[in-house]
Amino acid sequence: MPTAPEDHVESARPFRANDYDTHAEAYTAENEAGIMNAYYERPAILALAGEVAGRRILDAGCGSGPLFAELRDRGAVVTGIDSSTGMLELARKRLGDGADLQVGDLRDPLPFPDGAFDDVMASLVLHYLEDWGPTLSEMRRVLSPGGRLIVSVDHPLIILAMHRMAGRKISYFATNNWTEEWTLGGQTAQMSFWHRPLHAMTDAFTTAGFRLATISEPLPVPAARDLFPDDYRLLATTPSFLFFVLNAD
Repeated sequence: MPTAPEDHVESARPFRANDYDTHAEAYTAENEAGIMNAYYERPAILALAGEVAGRRILDAGCGSGPLFAELRDRGAVVTGIDSSTGMLELARKRLGDGADLQVGDLRDPLPFPDGAFDDVMASLVLHYLEDWGPTLSEMRRVLSPGGRLIVSVDHPLIILAMHRMAGRKISYFATNNWTEEWTLGGQTAQMSFWHRPLHAMTDAFTTAGFRLATISEPLPVPAARDLFPDDYRLLATTPSFLFFVLNAD
């Protein structure tokens, strides 16, 4: 579950400061079994994607490949891109040598031609970025007409609550950077994130040429109720993530 943020840390390029390589295996183990990913975020984003058989999908920020694997099992033709070579190494072990996996920073131009994909999935990655504009423009470029961008991000209200619990009186309406200290498998890393209000998110989407189709605040899947009773009760009353489906008309 989210923890209270550490003090503000200035960083020119916070996405690269997030060292997933250091704890790739430990993070992957948590991602596979924990309520936040396996029983909440990943089922929700897959439900929003719906029927994907035959669709060309870019898994932007694919990590060790759990979403890639689910989409491929459903018949999609999937490409993954991530900045962490350690996570991609684990993805390759999971998905096999034939999987289309590429190293790339989402703030840089995407190494794909115009209209290469029917869907782009951005699962819990945009909140690492200070400026969404260039990234969203690139995602729009690589989508075919009528394609979809499906996004999950930290919910701005839960982030605001975390700051308030830490005694930090930040404005909901401002864009703020904060860090969390993650310890997984005995390894510690500083992770940098950006809070922005809902209107700033939707403005960024429309400026990049997307039309908002869905905003979703789902619950964890029912199986989580017995497996994680305390966390389930919290997530059933307080959303942690916010989901969007956006059309590239």
